[in-house]
Amino acid sequence: MTTTQHQLRRASVGDAQAIHDLVNAFARRGEMLPRTMSEVYQNLRDFYVVHDERGEAVACGGLHILWADLGEIKSLAVREDLHGSGLGGRIVEACIEEARAIGLTTAFALTYRPGFFERLGFVQADVMTLPRKVWGECYRCPKFPTCNEIAMVRDLGVR
Repeated sequence: MTTTQHQLRRASVGDAQAIHDLVNAFARRGEMLPRTMSEVYQNLRDFYVVHDERGEAVACGGLHILWADLGEIKSLAVREDLHGSGLGGRIVEACIEEARAIGLTTAFALTYRPGFFERLGFVQADVMTLPRKVWGECYRCPKFPTCNEIAMVRDLGVR
């Protein structure tokens, strides 16, 4: 399938279950953190979704604002059979465009797939260079302080 058959848009309430299912499919394998339905609804405005030609949500991801200069690409999930189709990249670029538009200067992601983010202009960083993330959210995570996700950062060229 080509990405031209897939429509990227902001998430709506009707997408919440699909977002939950996509994210938690990877969480069950330990590839991302699980999200409750409550968390999905509370953060729904952060999300973008990609729908296939049948209207099914097949990919999701969001931009979560952490501070005046910093946004996180979160919960990026693409249905397994569509990996390599460019859908994840489309979501990340939509998040980057939004981050720039609202004046953020840096975007980052915590990931087990750093090569994906490197192809999108991110560079590896020490997670401790992101103290607002670590002390604002990470410390509550069951994987803290032994998390092995890799921090990937992208300067947005906004000053």
